[in-house]
Amino acid sequence: MTQTANLYGRIFITCNVEAVTGLHIGGAESSLSIGGVDNVIVRDPLSNRPYIPGSSLKGKMRSQMEKFHGLPQNRRIGQVHIHTCATADAYAGCAVCHVYGLPGELPFSTSTRLVVRDVQLTEESVADLQRAKTDLPMSEVKWEAAIDRVTSAATPRQMERVPAGAVFGPAELVYSIYEAGDLARFANVVEGMQLLQDDYLGGSGSRGSGKVAFTEIEVSTRARGSYTTKLPYPGGTFADLAALTEHLEAVQQWLASEAVPIAAAEEG
Repeated sequence: MTQTANLYGRIFITCNVEAVTGLHIGGAESSLSIGGVDNVIVRDPLSNRPYIPGSSLKGKMRSQMEKFHGLPQNRRIGQVHIHTCATADAYAGCAVCHVYGLPGELPFSTSTRLVVRDVQLTEESVADLQRAKTDLPMSEVKWEAAIDRVTSAATPRQMERVPAGAVFGPAELVYSIYEAGDLARFANVVEGMQLLQDDYLGGSGSRGSGKVAFTEIEVSTRARGSYTTKLPYPGGTFADLAALTEHLEAVQQWLASEAVPIAAAEEG
């Protein structure tokens, strides 16, 4: 049977991502020549500025959602395991696979709803970090020590981090609407952002790195029939994730009635 994909519209979340503590998202080993640091960060190859890969944000949100909903880690990708639904019935009620995607070879797989873009440092943060004269370009070197549990001998090591207070933005999360149920599933995107914010992003989170905060959050949409017109949520910008969560029901009602009224179109 031929499947038809009906894109009714998209919801856009734009925001800043603030590093509340030092942020380490690992880069390629070839970057070791920069100051001889043991664990380097990922950098834009053109500007040499630190950035947050969209894959890091989306992957962490997915991982947290899988844990929060107690889903089996049943598919191996390289050295890690993730959850993928094994049956169409499981997929129909899954809080993760609709939003974050399934392997295309599965017969019940549909289009991934969520796209997460790479996030660059804001120009203001670039200027602040350049003025600060950090250990390395726009980053700090954090010294740690691995302690032998038997001899108590310490092995020092270095880790590169983006300093606390740096702001990346604007981040953009794009959520596509293919069926009426996707409007309700939009809450799972916000839930994933909250779970990430309460945990950490990147490496060494259990040792203090990687706490981030989503700020200056804007919600907007484009709908089929008037897709060239981008409609902002009339309630304005949310200062932080707590404010968005508090008004999430109102946002979803606005999306359903004014922005992406797909339920009636689908039933018709």
